[in-house]
Order: sequence, then structure tokens, then C-alpha cells
Amino acid sequence: MPRIEAATVAEHHRMRRAALIAAASDLLAGQGVRAVTPAAVGAAAGLARSSVYQYFDSSGALLAAVVEAAIPRAAASMETAVRSADGPQDRVLAWVRAYLAAVTDPVHKALTDLSGLALPPGCRARIDELHAAQAAPLVQALSDLGAPDPELTAGLVEGIARAAAGRINSGSPAELVQRRTLDFVRAALR
Repeated sequence: MPRIEAATVAEHHRMRRAALIAAASDLLAGQGVRAVTPAAVGAAAGLARSSVYQYFDSSGALLAAVVEAAIPRAAASMETAVRSADGPQDRVLAWVRAYLAAVTDPVHKALTDLSGLALPPGCRARIDELHAAQAAPLVQALSDLGAPDPELTAGLVEGIARAAAGRINSGSPAELVQRRTLDFVRAALR
């Protein structure tokens, strides 16, 4: 009989699931998408591969769980940054800074490699939902700024931020890229 490591079975299952997601995140950040397999995640978490299948039926399901954990964390940090800024333009710039910090995080950076993988049904739609929630504070700041078509403008700002993150992730100096990106966004908002 397996040993229960918590006060209740439900808590034990939550702890195990969290440990598997943390192990998958670590593997993803350190070795990339292809390293996230049930066997590797189980080994990293100290569990047998068969135990992993009690929680996740595939690598795609593991990656979907990592997405469900990573994107809302990034969105929360972006929302906090935007809320603490003064005025709509400063909120837009705070969103860009927070976006660059989030997407250059090793786990989030590795999530960009999900495009060719088989993910569980609905996962791509969920990723789109999570990204929309992440962009909501930017859309609101642009609306408050009086930008025409705030959703389209937010998409353009996000595209600029995504391109900047790509430059940082490719080795360009982060401070320089961030400074130039913020200058570019400021000029575009005028």
C-alpha cells in the first residue's frame, strides 16, 4: 500500500500533482519541451512512471498543466505592474516591462516551443484564453489612453514586446532591448 504523505488523501494527491508540475516545469526550463515525458517527470519528482499516469496521461497533458500554472502567474505579475503605475501611458509601459520579464523567464520561454506538439483537446484554446486575460490590462490602459481600437493596438504592442523578447532570448542585451522597446512604444502612443 502506498504511503500517504499528507493529512488527507485529497491533499496527498494535490501535493503529488504539484510536485509533478514543478518537475515538468524544471525539465522544460532546463532541457526544453522534448524532455517533458512521463518517465522523465516521474524520475525528477521521485515517482514511478506508472504513478505519473495517475495524474497525467501524456506529455501533452503535463505540458498543458505547466501552461495552466505559468501563464496565470505571468498575467498576475503583469496586472500587478499595471495597477501600480500612474496614468494610462505608464500602465502601458509597465505592461511591456512585465511582459518582457515574464516571457524571458526560462519556463515561459520554453513554452514558445509548443507549436508542433500534440496537446490535449482544448489546450490551444485555453492558451488563447489565458493570453487574452494576460492582455486585458493592456487593452484597458490603451482604452483609457484614448487609443483607437484598443484591442488591435494592444495586439500591435504585444507583437512589439514579443519581438523584443525574442531578441533578448537570442542573446541581445536585455537592458538595451527593453529601453529601445519602451522608447518605440512611447513614440507609437504619441
